[in-house]
Amino acid sequence: MSNQNVYDLLKDRGYLAQVTHETEVRDLLGKPGVTFYIGFDPTADSLHVGHFVQMMVMAHMQKAGHRPIALIGGGTAMIGDPSGRSDLRQIMTAETIQHNGDRFKEQMKILIDFTDGKALMINNADWLLKLNYVDFIRDIGPHFSVNRMLTAECYKNRMEQGLTFLEFNYMLMQSYDFLVLYRQNQCQMQLGGDDQWSNILGGVDLIRRKDQGAAFGMTFRLLTTSAGTKMGKTAKGAVWLDKDKTSPYEFYQYWRNIDDADVINCLKLLTFLPLPEIAEYAALQDAAINEAKKRLALEVTTIVHGAEAAAAARAQAEDLFEKGGRSEQMASTSFSQADLEKGIPLLDALLSARLIPSKGEGRRLVAQGGITLNDAVITDFTRLLTPDDFNNGDVIVRKGKKTYHRLTIA
Repeated sequence: MSNQNVYDLLKDRGYLAQVTHETEVRDLLGKPGVTFYIGFDPTADSLHVGHFVQMMVMAHMQKAGHRPIALIGGGTAMIGDPSGRSDLRQIMTAETIQHNGDRFKEQMKILIDFTDGKALMINNADWLLKLNYVDFIRDIGPHFSVNRMLTAECYKNRMEQGLTFLEFNYMLMQSYDFLVLYRQNQCQMQLGGDDQWSNILGGVDLIRRKDQGAAFGMTFRLLTTSAGTKMGKTAKGAVWLDKDKTSPYEFYQYWRNIDDADVINCLKLLTFLPLPEIAEYAALQDAAINEAKKRLALEVTTIVHGAEAAAAARAQAEDLFEKGGRSEQMASTSFSQADLEKGIPLLDALLSARLIPSKGEGRRLVAQGGITLNDAVITDFTRLLTPDDFNNGDVIVRKGKKTYHRLTIA
């Protein structure tokens, strides 16, 4: 356990955005034993890199002796959070929410210790789905001013498209979550991304009004590029923590290829490297910055996927980009000799290798010169793969500049 106050650590590493009562919060976090919570929206069966900042904050807090609660929004997921959204969320079944929450917990275990109550995972469906609407509105409603709620960013953004009363309830329900956790688990703090500031303020205010309790809120910066856009998106979609959704190699390459301007911020937020060591990387210029990117990619991939998978991803990247374009670690797809004798349409092979989402996308890539076989640019999307293409025992497909895949004969 570090002697440094974790509040100072979070501030020094650049996590903090806003805090409700800075002096009190810093004093509170100076001694171990504070229970805090962060909400997680269970609308997918894997966390993504946008959640990773929250996991790192939980890990830093737990190392300082505080207790995290990961609150799965099983009840609120049946309504939808309007924060940062222009559409109404799909309603989910309780079974799907439970499954997704279980998957989240497994992924959180890479950083969070859930043994012996050191951290908790709780589902807000446990209390939200049992609420009597009239009792709830009479008990909680008087503490919320509609005029004040409409000034919150999350509601202002939705007013133009049309804000439903279903979504308008969201702030009341998230605030009620905090009140329940305060009463049941002595939870004094809610943490979240800076887009949750209005909802967090609602909960802090509700606890102070209802129970005259000492409750606090703290938000941290969203994971964005230096240009202000959210990180964690690729042409394939989100960068997931699940290796079956985003392979360790793809995960490694995402961090290896981020913009120069973003690497130091990511080293501070997404790794445990000491700040003096990160400062040494910050002094690098031009091509030398690649060393910082390689370190970032290795560190984050090691945390998420383990040292062995991270080393394999690094080896594959070095083989492909520094040693001539072939690697034993490369992802591969096999085809039978019999099918190759008949001829396998190129677009079918690319679909099987999951290099393209559709044949239409494959035709577009070929037309743009974006597909090569053994370094030869393909210009005919009707081309067939035959055994003659496998003179070296395999075929190396490259999509664009950085995606490689090996085709082999089974």
